Amino acid sequence: MGRLLMLLVLLAALAAAPLRAQPAATVVGDSGRAVTVVDDRGRAITVVDDRGRAIPVPQPVRRVVALLPSLTEAVCALDACDRLVGVDRFSNWPPQVQALPRLGGLEDTTIERLVALQPDLVLAATSSRALARLEALGLRVLALEPRNLADTRRVLELLAQALGRPGAGERLWARIDQRLSDAAGRVPPALRGQTVYFEVASAPYAAGEASFVGEVLTRLQLGNVVPAAMGPFPQLNPEFVVRAQPGIVIASARGLAEMPARPGWQALAALQAGRSCGFSEAQYDLLVRPGPRLADGAELIASCLARLGGRPK
Repeated sequence: MGRLLMLLVLLAALAAAPLRAQPAATVVGDSGRAVTVVDDRGRAITVVDDRGRAIPVPQPVRRVVALLPSLTEAVCALDACDRLVGVDRFSNWPPQVQALPRLGGLEDTTIERLVALQPDLVLAATSSRALARLEALGLRVLALEPRNLADTRRVLELLAQALGRPGAGERLWARIDQRLSDAAGRVPPALRGQTVYFEVASAPYAAGEASFVGEVLTRLQLGNVVPAAMGPFPQLNPEFVVRAQPGIVIASARGLAEMPARPGWQALAALQAGRSCGFSEAQYDLLVRPGPRLADGAELIASCLARLGGRPK
């Protein structure tokens, strides 16, 4: 239940150095930029986060706290996992981060415990309730919350800059992008263009065309029953799904197993014909986190579709 609550809160938001006083952040209105400046204290990277604030990040950054799973994964994918000293309760990849101190979630970050870790840099979602208090305590906070593929690419390079590894984010994205293209090539021709209902929670909430999940489906040459106009992760009337009659249903294995019992959903031809993909909890994380494992999620979907390829609509 806690995992589902965290996912819903996050999706709703998407529509050992001593502590030092942090210079006042300047609102510049252009997120995702990074510049190198040199002052009397030495080299620093100034990055503009997703609030449009310019945040000076003295180099090198040795102690990092990440309060969002996709940001934790991004730090590790940039070969800086050894700099992490604390993470949110839902960060679970790569396995070594599970041994780090757990610092709560978007709504209940444990501020005192986080401060005691003396981080050089805190990475948090723009929707985190802890931002103002952390900054008031003198911590450097980058608020980053990728909402689409372009955001993911931008955030990877911004983090690489902040970590003193300029260019590493772009190189990582190039590998992700190539794998997305390779996964698209594995989708059976008979299924290309099929409309998909992608469920992110059983209320039901769905991933629409405007979401990063929807963009991955588009890269896989699939349609979406939820148009962009409805927002990235709308809550749907269950009858909407029945009327839409998606060609393919994608959900968690648990959610997929529950669908036939929902009123009227027995009429979904995709469920009747077995044109569905149900994923385990660990696999599902790959699909709903806008981070460096997006291509892994795309490959999971492509593999499922390859197995479905011969099933008639």
